Amino acid sequence: MTPAAYATINMRSVSHNIKKVREYAPRAKIMAVIKANAYGHGLLSIASELKDVDAFAVARVDEGIRLRKAGFTKRIIILEGFVCEEELQVIIKNNLDVVVHSLEQVDILEKYSTIKKISVWLKHDTGMNRLGFRINEFTSVYQRLMGCSNVNQSITLITHLSSADTNSPTTSEQIKIFNESVNNYSAEKSIANSAGIIAWPNSILDWVRPGLMLYGVSPFIENTGKEIGLEPVMSLYSRLIAVKDIEKGETVGYAGTWVSDKKTKIGVVSIGYGDGYPRYAQTGTPVLINGKRVPLIGRVSMDMITVDLSDQIDVKLGDKVMLWGDGLAVEEIAKYADTIPYTLLCGITPRVEMKKI
Repeated sequence: MTPAAYATINMRSVSHNIKKVREYAPRAKIMAVIKANAYGHGLLSIASELKDVDAFAVARVDEGIRLRKAGFTKRIIILEGFVCEEELQVIIKNNLDVVVHSLEQVDILEKYSTIKKISVWLKHDTGMNRLGFRINEFTSVYQRLMGCSNVNQSITLITHLSSADTNSPTTSEQIKIFNESVNNYSAEKSIANSAGIIAWPNSILDWVRPGLMLYGVSPFIENTGKEIGLEPVMSLYSRLIAVKDIEKGETVGYAGTWVSDKKTKIGVVSIGYGDGYPRYAQTGTPVLINGKRVPLIGRVSMDMITVDLSDQIDVKLGDKVMLWGDGLAVEEIAKYADTIPYTLLCGITPRVEMKKI
């Protein structure tokens, strides 16, 4: 039985998008960012398809452990690092790389004794003002880490761009600060995220860290993934469960926010915020039914949305409905919901069945 709401995950598109990364950065190593359940696409499924990347990146230790337990042997970098000795022990036990971004982490590393060397990615805060060390402390921290007997001496230096998805001069300034700070270090270096890879070629160093672009989505507000040569990986579907006529002046949905201005044929689609469809999608947000765009009307509820079928002739119960995917960009839906594609992709709930194709 086909579930009411389901998503297809196109593995061929994952491979295509990795090829695009290599076109942009042919000499760089690739750290594939698969945190947050691979941006909602399925951690283990996506990792299985990324055979040709050099490393995985996740946000938290439990994500790295899940990959290790599933048998993945590639380097796995924990982007948020660790907060205590107990967590560090787990990282070492599971052979995970760790980002070091605070003095408290350095203190723990200096006190912790282990035979096994820890691979460290030292984070430089060049203007994101979130994690990492400023210029005035970066050198001393690097020297302290080099003096730790339990730290692998091949420390990688990284920073994170705050505004690479815009034309802000902040990005050029961050790249300049990083390069000037680490110019005398022989270590490998990494700056570029998805937006950096595509739009800021001078941010491409030894390692690149593609995230959103792996899933076929543009990091830029003015483009869709397809418009820059990427292929969407996720397509979200449901089905029509009711078709009915309402009269002029009748309302639809909670609070009666939509009022018909004429006799209207409406459809009810079995999907809502309980599945991860955005609660604040506005009236007019497009969906595809039988390949034709129809507008959402009224409020999104937990399990259902309603659409205007006035321009549809042959519709029936069970007809397939696409909410976003190949043919209806998730970037467009995000704009209608006043959000970003990340929140839509990551927000898919467990009751939506994922199907690899």
